[in-house]
Amino acid sequence: MISDVISSKELHKVDPVFGQLSFDNHEQIVFCNDKDTGLKAIIGIHNTVLGPALGGTRMWNYANEWEALNDVLRLSRGMTFKSAITGLNLGGGKAVIIGDAKTQKTPELMRKFGEFVHSLSGKYITAEDVGMATEDMDTVREVTPYVTGISESKGGAGNPSPITAYGVFMGMKAAAKYTYGSDVLEGKSVFVQGIGHVGEALVEHLVNEGANVTISDINQDRLESVKNKYGATIYGGNDIYSEDMDIYAPCALGATINDNTIQKLKAKIIAGAANNQLAEDKHGLILQERGIVYAPDFLINAGGIINVYAELENYGKQEIMRKTENIYNTTLEILERAAANGITTNEAAVNIAKERIETRKREHLK
Repeated sequence: MISDVISSKELHKVDPVFGQLSFDNHEQIVFCNDKDTGLKAIIGIHNTVLGPALGGTRMWNYANEWEALNDVLRLSRGMTFKSAITGLNLGGGKAVIIGDAKTQKTPELMRKFGEFVHSLSGKYITAEDVGMATEDMDTVREVTPYVTGISESKGGAGNPSPITAYGVFMGMKAAAKYTYGSDVLEGKSVFVQGIGHVGEALVEHLVNEGANVTISDINQDRLESVKNKYGATIYGGNDIYSEDMDIYAPCALGATINDNTIQKLKAKIIAGAANNQLAEDKHGLILQERGIVYAPDFLINAGGIINVYAELENYGKQEIMRKTENIYNTTLEILERAAANGITTNEAAVNIAKERIETRKREHLK
């Protein structure tokens, strides 16, 4: 999250919206407030050149509104690139609800949020993200059709987490192929940081492949559960970034690759599900200089949006899996392009995404 690297005092020095460090020519920012339900939310629409802005809704207990705004700005921008690089006809959007999902989320609040989504007439389509569940999307669906990731029993694609994890697994294998000459992960040490729904599903893939998996999370009960299910090792140290490992898989919140951690990293590969893993673009360059292979997060965690996109395009599980497995090939292409052009892997991925957007712009002008 942006708050990890930019203090609230620094955020207040810049203009409220257009001057935010994470503002990148976003098309629309919508502030949503409802006194009766306690809803305070922000919807960010970054770009709609390729199609409606689709992106999940995150509910998080932000320290202040500046943190929430910068989070939605960064996340919506990432969704633009994620959809573009995976070949989906979607733009980039995201929403954040300010509050504690465990104590403040109610059906009434979710319906009111759905009404705000509906007021945008399909320019933004929401989905599930941190602090949300499939049941919450079902509630939003009661008041607007502009929502994906609803229950399979209601005609939706269901929980996107398993497909997200599979895409990360494919990207990780591609990074291993590029780094080691083989995509077999058996015997490789993998540190999974954050074992929510996506992280746990990733652990299952890794254990089945024969990797040596170490896990960490702030939720001790989840750690014990995942350990008992899959035999993963719970991390007992004080500084995960200094530990010897082959692959670091950040699967919690973003910005874990920052000024405080990047020089300590001993991993050869970074490949995880978290959004915005690099606190700043300069950290991609530092990783490149240190010889650490970074699989761009917005590419390898795109399985979730592929899954919910199926609801809009009415294709089945077989096509979802085909598109998700293609993350392997795209990751290899990006790693090779970055090396050939002497640029970071993140730059290479962003360039491909921007090329597709610019091509569509030119087509519209004809």
